[in-house]
Amino acid sequence: MHPRAEAFAEAARDRYGFDPDVHQFDAGTRTAEAAARAVGCDVAGIASSLAFEAGEDLVVVVTSGANRVSESRLAGVLGVPEDEVGMADADRVKSELGWSIGGVPPICHDAPAPVYLDETLLDLDTVWAAAGTPEAVFPIDPRRLRELADATPAAVAE
Repeated sequence: MHPRAEAFAEAARDRYGFDPDVHQFDAGTRTAEAAARAVGCDVAGIASSLAFEAGEDLVVVVTSGANRVSESRLAGVLGVPEDEVGMADADRVKSELGWSIGGVPPICHDAPAPVYLDETLLDLDTVWAAAGTPEAVFPIDPRRLRELADATPAAVAE
């Protein structure tokens, strides 16, 4: 297993008592479409963790691979002006969350960041989320994911 995926799995066990079933794919899972092909699920079952800046704060949105996050809706959920919400840059994501873009898991961040869960994911039995690298994912019940991430369900899809 890739060292970053192993670090994720170890952190999940240590912090949450959760032993993720990490799967690695040489072809990669960088996009929701690639991840869905790799695991053999519908693109809606991919739980993509995206980092956004909201003013000075960093927030994580876990969204269905079938959806795009509406920055306007996210701003409304956060109660900040729309022009203060945008994708976080890669350096900030790495330095604050501890993970590189493309492999950001929904849990096990280095620094606390509020997590918002695309409410459409809760309609599914299983979702697949990044496990620390662009090649590694793990399956999880979205309700369990909500619990572990202390995530707030939100209508953030366009």
